[in-house]
Amino acid sequence: MRDPLSTSSRPASAEPSVARPRPAAPHRRRESVVATVLWALLIALAVRTLLFQPFHIPSESMRPTLEAGDYVVASKWPFGYSRYSLPGGPGLFEGRVMERAPERGEVIVFRAPHNGGQSYIKRAVGLPGDTVEVRAGVLYINGAMVPRGLVGEDVRLDQAGEMRRYDVYEEILPGGSAYQVLDLGEGDLDDFGPLTVPAGHVFALGDNRDESRDSRVPPPLGPGPIPLENLVGRADLVLLSARPDFTIWKPWTWWRLRGDRFARSLDASPD
Repeated sequence: MRDPLSTSSRPASAEPSVARPRPAAPHRRRESVVATVLWALLIALAVRTLLFQPFHIPSESMRPTLEAGDYVVASKWPFGYSRYSLPGGPGLFEGRVMERAPERGEVIVFRAPHNGGQSYIKRAVGLPGDTVEVRAGVLYINGAMVPRGLVGEDVRLDQAGEMRRYDVYEEILPGGSAYQVLDLGEGDLDDFGPLTVPAGHVFALGDNRDESRDSRVPPPLGPGPIPLENLVGRADLVLLSARPDFTIWKPWTWWRLRGDRFARSLDASPD
């Protein structure tokens, strides 16, 4: 006789079936991966556009402050934002948002007006309205000589294998920013100006005064005074540095890293 309370013919000893979770469909996993990658790219783009951007130094025009092979980090917000803050510099708008002119002595990164928008790095020494002049290699601002003192010398081989000797001076700009510059001797750029920096521009020099194409050189050979709109950011830090031929995936080249230049501040402002 069948038990009147039973509603099934299944034997009492049979285990009830348990529903197992179905594995996620492959296309859902792909969508998740794509979404993660897109978010990572958007965050990286936002950081690069609004906060920080790395740059590699290919030349010696900013020695002794910067060496060829340095990787510097530029802060994007100190001077505000222009179309050059965006990757590729698209012409989405003109001028700058939250604009601030550099202070004398700050190391600036800018897009060169004369060279197809290539990025340059120099030191700002003249502000809008300043009169800048160079006499026999000595910098003058608004008619006053910028104080400088000999602190040593730098001797090294150039690319042709010839020995070059540089005098090393410390300059102190109006406002107190202090930094070192190199002087190779008499050169084509030892005499310049006087020139009054136009409104909306800044005058910039390389610290390696005889081997730098900077605001002393007018277009099309040099940038001349830099439009504030062309500023990309302020170089604040040497993140790391390596001699030529360093390759991250070749461990036998790691000895070319310059460990003494890692995390080096570029702040020249007075204490």
